[in-house]
This record gives sequence, structure tokens and C-alpha cells, in this order.
Amino acid sequence: MSAEILDASRGARRTFVSSRLGSLLAVAPLGVWTVNHVWDNLAAFQGAEAWQTSVTQHAHPVAHGITLLVVLLPLVIHTVWGLGRLKSMRPNNERYGYFANLRYILQRASAIGVLFFLGAHIWLAMLRPRLLLGHAEAFSDISHEMHHHMPTLVVYILGTLGVAYHLANGIGTFAMGWGLAASRKSIRTIERLSYVFFVVLLAMSWGAIYALWRAGA
Repeated sequence: MSAEILDASRGARRTFVSSRLGSLLAVAPLGVWTVNHVWDNLAAFQGAEAWQTSVTQHAHPVAHGITLLVVLLPLVIHTVWGLGRLKSMRPNNERYGYFANLRYILQRASAIGVLFFLGAHIWLAMLRPRLLLGHAEAFSDISHEMHHHMPTLVVYILGTLGVAYHLANGIGTFAMGWGLAASRKSIRTIERLSYVFFVVLLAMSWGAIYALWRAGA
């Protein structure tokens, strides 16, 4: 076997492994943590104390550190993998106007939006308050921004829309990529479930935003 064939085979294996790892991290732990984080933010309906307890407080500093490791490290890995896929994308929507092609381009477009949204959210909601102000983000701060600073409200509405779509569509492609959905019937079932997941996660996200916006009044 020639060196060129061996290099091509190794490259294909590396691509296969990175693709499986990237899609797996998107579902667990990132997808699981995202759903849990949105659910915790719904505590805003119960007031400031409940929100602070659910979102910003940790039983022990070690638990907080483990949470950061479990979330941020996979997020970095998934981001690097996703940027590589963005470079190699070859959309053909003009030639083939199929719905699957539209979902393909929307998944890549949402990835860019989500990247900027999460970068701003992680800095403003988690890192900046703790590193520069010496405390976790205050409920009064985020609720005030939601109600009185329109750009913040718009960014969160659009950002959570992108997250919900990117994660829901990613779960569908994960199921097909890992062989969990192989037949046409199972693929259609997975697609329907991903639509339901998108609607539920978006409703939860916008519900939390509404609760914060209302509290800011």
C-alpha cells in the first residue's frame, strides 16, 4: 500500500473520529447542560432569591469548578470542530432547493450566531461578575438589563432561538450519524422529535426571558 493511500486512510479515520466526538459532545454534556440551565432560569418566575439559588449558587467551590470543566472544555472542543466544518461547507441550495439543504445552511448560520451569543453570555453573565466584581451575577442586574436595555433583550431572544434550533437539529443529525436512525421511518420520527424539542426548548427559553423582563419593571 502506497504512502498516499495510508495518509488518506489515516486522515479519513481522524475525520470520522473527530466528527463522532464533536457530535457526541454537542448532545452530552452540552445539550443536557443547556436544557438544565434553561430550566434553572425559569426560577425567575419565583423571584430573585429562587433564581439566585438555582442559577448562580453552588454547594461548594469544587462543584463550581467541576461544572466549568464539564461544560467549557467540551464547548471549546465542539467549537473548534464546528469551525473546521464551517470551512469545508459547500452549500448547494441554489441548485437543490430541498428542505434538508435549508436545514443544513441554517445549522451552519445558527452556529455562527450561537458562537457570538455564548461568548458574550459567558463573559457578561459568568466570568465578568466573578472576576471583576467579586460576586456572581445579580438577579437585579440581569432583570434590569432585560427590561430597560432593548439590545440585551433582542440579543437574548435571537440567541436563544439560535441555540434551540442548533441543538434540536444537531440531535437529529447525531441520531443519524451514530446509526440510531437508519430507516426512512426512524429518520422521520427523529425529525418530528427534533421539531418538538425545538419548540419546547424555545418556549422554556423565552419564558425565562419574559420572567426576567417582567421582574425588571
